[in-house]
Amino acid sequence: MGIVRSEERQRAEIEELRRMLLACAAVHRRKDDDGLGAPPRAAARDDGDGDGERTVCVTSGVSFLGRAVVSRLLLRGYSVRILVDNEEDMEKLREMETSGEMGSAARSNFSAAVAKLGDVQSLCEAFEGCAGVFHTAAFADPAGLSGYTKAMAQIEVKASESVMEACTRTPSVRKCVLTSSLLACVWRDPGRDHLPRVISHDCWSDESLCTSRKLWYALGKLKAEKVAWEIAEDTGFKLATICPALITGPQFISRNPTATIAYLKGAKEMYSDGVLATVDVASLADAHVCVFEAMIKTASGRYICFDRVIGSEDDAARLAGEMGMPVDKIRGESGESSVQQPHPRFELSNQKLSSLMSRSLRPCYGESGAI
Repeated sequence: MGIVRSEERQRAEIEELRRMLLACAAVHRRKDDDGLGAPPRAAARDDGDGDGERTVCVTSGVSFLGRAVVSRLLLRGYSVRILVDNEEDMEKLREMETSGEMGSAARSNFSAAVAKLGDVQSLCEAFEGCAGVFHTAAFADPAGLSGYTKAMAQIEVKASESVMEACTRTPSVRKCVLTSSLLACVWRDPGRDHLPRVISHDCWSDESLCTSRKLWYALGKLKAEKVAWEIAEDTGFKLATICPALITGPQFISRNPTATIAYLKGAKEMYSDGVLATVDVASLADAHVCVFEAMIKTASGRYICFDRVIGSEDDAARLAGEMGMPVDKIRGESGESSVQQPHPRFELSNQKLSSLMSRSLRPCYGESGAI
């Protein structure tokens, strides 16, 4: 029988880890309680690219995507603050710190901060001194199952709301990149006439359709992104959102099981419609950093991110092999595929992101510590 640690014990252990990392990194956070609760426009936000611009915070920074984003940021010279809020995160952070995953030169530039994603005040404290926030929004199933429930969708929305509220209340924070999902774009009512054939960053999934089909992962990402945009528009805060396809990469099914399994609910229909796609975690991390840096100038809005469309039976078989699952879970039975339309109904477009990255991002592959 396992031992259930008290919340006080967990907090004490996390705080001990935080102090250890701060000591190793020689990073000292400035405390200024008077500024934490300031309203959104209580202090001016400097959009320059000075030293303060190089300190950022990554939520879910020990997740599959979060680790890749943290690594890319460190390689590009940022000081990164990683949010932790439970013992499992603490163990993963210890592993990151001791394994050399971040590279020896980068180790001195990351630290830990303790915060609950639903607690605005603790988020303000964690964000203090950071110029930007990456809300990678990676949630694990609290029941320990490989799925994503309706309750998790509600948690996702609450976390997005709290992170955005904290961003607007923290004077140092000038911009946020939020990770949404391609699923927030592709689930549209098939009964509607004249649906655009090309699905781009302008497209939104139908909330009622997601609810009726119990597509909770799509619903959570959709509503979480929408609440973030509502807050950004109400306060004038600078926000960009990235809508990635199914995130793949080394051992992705074991390192990112909740999101992977939940994303593929409805996979057969997505495959038939031509909107089932994947993106490598390293490419996605580069996209996050590229968009963040371009926000200083003109980048804004939503960005669809994918690098492979699962458009043939061979593609479906390859993805199924990577996941260790039957191919019919992705493309349906052979009898079903024989009655598919000769051409997919829709086409995905990531032109907005591709154009931005082709002119903005300096390569960071091949550097020490790269994924």
